[in-house]
Amino acid sequence: MPEPSPDQSPEISPTTSATASTATSATTGEVPAFGWSGYAERVNGRFAMVGFIAVLLIEALSGETFLRWAGLVP
Repeated sequence: MPEPSPDQSPEISPTTSATASTATSATTGEVPAFGWSGYAERVNGRFAMVGFIAVLLIEALSGETFLRWAGLVP
């Protein structure tokens, strides 16, 4: 690939930034951040789905409700 001439500067796309703090998500163009952002809500939703499936598996494998299995209900 030919080298750019000194009067031409290479273009930098938004995903290739000079600082790590502005790196975008692997799946979207959003910058990962804490708080009320689309990225944080998506991650929160995915963890909630994993937790819900874990509760269903516990109930299916133990034959008891989750609250009884956890010892919260006698």
